[in-house]
Amino acid sequence: MSRRTTTGPGWPRVTLLGVLAIAACAPAYAPAGVEVLARRPPAERVEVRGGPPGLGYVWINGHYAWQRGDYLWVGGRWEAPPQPRYRHWTSGHWVHVRQGWYWVEGRWH
Repeated sequence: MSRRTTTGPGWPRVTLLGVLAIAACAPAYAPAGVEVLARRPPAERVEVRGGPPGLGYVWINGHYAWQRGDYLWVGGRWEAPPQPRYRHWTSGHWVHVRQGWYWVEGRWH
């Protein structure tokens, strides 16, 4: 009876191809017209938030924004959806690409 193992002569090649395939899925370039920063953004701060000011308000997390050549903290806030059909907020976030980092704005759904 023949046994197959994962440590045969072709195993490193298959592993390398798998790693390269996963790496190829990462974003390589920022969208056109987006400012890309070479310096990594600082770690997010932990914010203490009070209760919402009213029904239907959603907490918008704080984040670091690039302003005047440096990262500045923009504090979180409670916000009411702009229209009744919007009920969910997707937070903005920093994305890493080959050239550096760029910001993707949050949005209502």
